[in-house]
Amino acid sequence: MSDRPAASSTDSSSTAPEKLWGGRFEESTDRFVEAFTASVGFDQRMAVEDITGSRAHATMLQRTGVLSAEDEQAIHAGLDAIEADIRAGVFEWSVELEDVHMNIEAALTARIGDAGKRLHTGRSRNDQVATDLRLWLRGASDHAEVECRRLLDGCLDLASRHVDVIMPGFTHLQTAQPVTFGHHVMAWFEMLLRDLERLRDARQRLNRMPLGAAALAGTSYPIDREITRDLLGFDALCENSLDAVSDRDFAIEFASATALCLMHLSRIAEELVLWTSAQFDFITLPDRFCTGSSIMPQKKNPDVPELVRGKSGRATGNLVALLTLMKGQPLAYNKDNQEDKEPLFDSADTLIDCLRAFADMIPAIEAKPAVMREAARRGFSTATDLADYLVGRGLAFRDAHAVVGRAVRHGVENELDLADMDYATLSSFSPAIGEDVFEVLTLEGSVASRSHRGGTAPESVRQAIARARERLASL
Repeated sequence: MSDRPAASSTDSSSTAPEKLWGGRFEESTDRFVEAFTASVGFDQRMAVEDITGSRAHATMLQRTGVLSAEDEQAIHAGLDAIEADIRAGVFEWSVELEDVHMNIEAALTARIGDAGKRLHTGRSRNDQVATDLRLWLRGASDHAEVECRRLLDGCLDLASRHVDVIMPGFTHLQTAQPVTFGHHVMAWFEMLLRDLERLRDARQRLNRMPLGAAALAGTSYPIDREITRDLLGFDALCENSLDAVSDRDFAIEFASATALCLMHLSRIAEELVLWTSAQFDFITLPDRFCTGSSIMPQKKNPDVPELVRGKSGRATGNLVALLTLMKGQPLAYNKDNQEDKEPLFDSADTLIDCLRAFADMIPAIEAKPAVMREAARRGFSTATDLADYLVGRGLAFRDAHAVVGRAVRHGVENELDLADMDYATLSSFSPAIGEDVFEVLTLEGSVASRSHRGGTAPESVRQAIARARERLASL
């Protein structure tokens, strides 16, 4: 809330602008209540969308004979001037006028007279705000999609440069099996592609028009909602007036998609933070995405990944806030719904900013192949390959598992990786182990053997990248 007046709870304003809805009231609004219930401090972000909706509404009213052509022209001219003032930052917003809608309507009436008063014919702030919010979110969703696509392209570029770079794959953050860095990055791609699909899917339900529902029951004026729908670029109409003014599923869906996407970015961020540490040292981030320490001159902190990891919590909180906001509301519109905008705006801002930061940063990552390879050599990452080799020699998998377990225990006790043991030592664990065993204990042999679709073999990763480019282009 901005510009809250310092007034007692009993102080009333005698100089405030006349309320556009004040005809049945004898007493002025308490100044604290006026500030407490006002939303103009944040919903003015929808000013352009509000004007866009008003233009379409005026055109529809003129085409259906409700407004004269002269009134329509005056309204359009007035709205054009107001939009210019808003974009220039010279429009004067008033808390006393409560919200973006009343501020613009009052300014329009002041500019063009009675024609401005006729603009609200056949609509209510209830269907007006629902329309504005959908228009605003449609733009924000499209912006998020652009940044998400940039990030997906960046992942593909990074993966394509590292299809042969071997690194340890982890489970429980313990070395599990060798994989390629390109394969790991393609896992990020799959996560983020689902996020893009969710954004696009939610946009289909978002792009339905509530305007024409009026307060809750529709209007008796001879409106034509199809005219307005076409002018505003909506795909369909909201079919029920009660639902149209009170539905915020579209906001919750966007917040849900945002929370999932930020969760994915947070997981990627956690890996980047680990990998840039001295303990891993797998990658380097360009200086422009990092900061230093005010006291430790050697520090290079991965602030962008850390901040994205932290911001993911905001998206989760906003989703819970919106779900909680809606869960107890009866039909139709309630003042509670004023509280939908701030968490939605914050989720959209957070998503777009985080996607933009990662889209810029991910392609600029510099891998350290030698360090990754050495890490993959440690931790017995080819143990499963040895077990598979023994199965191929006729052992049951559980017996092979036990043989390799004894070999690993010997390696732990003697600080030797499987590939560092000589043939005599390895064959002592099972007579099924032949001299060709070292072929399966190499890192290259391990990753190359996973050559099926979805596997980590370099050729499989190249094929996955090619398919991914086609899938992304098709969306």
